[in-house]
Amino acid sequence: GKCVAADFSSVRIFDFIAILLSFLFVDMFDTLGTLIGVANKADMLDKDGKLPNIKGALLADASATSAGAVLGTSTTTTFVESSSGVGARTGLASVVTGFLFLVSIVLSPLFCSIPNFATAPALIFVGFLMVSTVASIDFTDMTESVPAYLCLLAMPLMYSISEGIAVGV
Repeated sequence: GKCVAADFSSVRIFDFIAILLSFLFVDMFDTLGTLIGVANKADMLDKDGKLPNIKGALLADASATSAGAVLGTSTTTTFVESSSGVGARTGLASVVTGFLFLVSIVLSPLFCSIPNFATAPALIFVGFLMVSTVASIDFTDMTESVPAYLCLLAMPLMYSISEGIAVGV
């Protein structure tokens, strides 16, 4: 067949930069929030609440995101669901997860028949587990409590964890 070159002559540079920065900040806030959240759950933060050697984790996430975009796959990035594997050391949890994904391919029509209201209690419980970290917020320090409050308020109203983190930052 014929090879057709992409035509970018109609793309305005400032529109392109605005879109690029939007994706950059959404991905950056999403990744930072996920890394800090999972590291906090795994008790890997230092005494100042910072993640040592975060540069490598951010580089791995950026590389995976870029490679996924070039290959045309869905987003490859860190997900907060990774916190469910905290404590797993041998790799067996990853093997079991992979096996269950293979099983879910076959059982997908059955899973799709489950109505949304039936899964709501599980999501409410996950939300409850996530909100339990509110107890560790220092409400006497306005620089800690106000951003935390803004994050808690913005996430459900905007339907986006990364936008809530951006508002808090």
